[in-house]
Amino acid sequence: MKIFDLMELAAEGYENRKVNVFFQNDVYKTRVIVLEAGGVIPECQMDTHVMFYVVKGEVTLRKNDESSILKENQVFITEPALLSMESASGARLMGVQIKTGE
Repeated sequence: MKIFDLMELAAEGYENRKVNVFFQNDVYKTRVIVLEAGGVIPECQMDTHVMFYVVKGEVTLRKNDESSILKENQVFITEPALLSMESASGARLMGVQIKTGE
C-alpha cells in the first residue's frame, strides 16, 4: 500500500510538470500542481476527463467559456474540455487525468 501526502510531494512549475506525476497507469495520471502567486496554466485542450482538487489556496478555473473560483477542499470534475487556471495568491492542487473509453 502506498500513501501520498499531497503537501509533502515535491513539485515544479508548469514548464516542467512531467516531474510532478506521482502515480500513473493505463487509465489515470495523477500529479501535484503548484501555482505561485500570479501563476498561470495556459489554455490546454484536454482529451481526457480531468479532476482538480485544491489542497491549499484557490484558483480561477476556466472551462471552455465558463469561469469559476475553486477553493480549498473543493473538487472540479469535467469531461474533455479546453481548460486553464490561474492563482492570484498561490495554490497547491492534485490533478487527475482519466482516459475515456475509446
